[in-house]
Amino acid sequence: MDVEAGARVSVALTVNGQRREAEVEPRWLLSDVLRHELGLTGTHVGCEHGVCGCCTVLVDGRAVRSCLMLAVQADGADIRTIEGLAHQDGSLHPLQEAFRRHHGLQCGFCTPGFLMAALPIYRQAATMSDQELRKALSGQLCRCTGYAGILAAVRAAAAIEDEP
Repeated sequence: MDVEAGARVSVALTVNGQRREAEVEPRWLLSDVLRHELGLTGTHVGCEHGVCGCCTVLVDGRAVRSCLMLAVQADGADIRTIEGLAHQDGSLHPLQEAFRRHHGLQCGFCTPGFLMAALPIYRQAATMSDQELRKALSGQLCRCTGYAGILAAVRAAAAIEDEP
């Protein structure tokens, strides 16, 4: 892609079921476009190196660290952020409800990343060993909880009434 410095390109994304377009510089990160261009500030940015997992979103159904992905790489992709997790009527997604019930959060900064990382695997979590579940969530860091509540919440989420 030959683009002059400072020039912008158009990207089209489907974010939480809605088609969104933005004019971005090719060097802009997906996390920055979500937060600053589209106003979706639930995607948190912690380390900006892909280590902490706070910026995790789903891109075409796969958990991705949005601080490591260029927005232009997401052109045409289906993106789900934490803002798209709760039901349309405002009721909580089973993962959110399980995190609430099982004390899977304290300060809450890492919670959006954990929820998005757990979304593709939570239905299988009840049958996963501790080691398998920890490995599945190993890209997410929490400095507050000690992980016990998070693991319990992910395991319990599948038992909560799911999306209509």
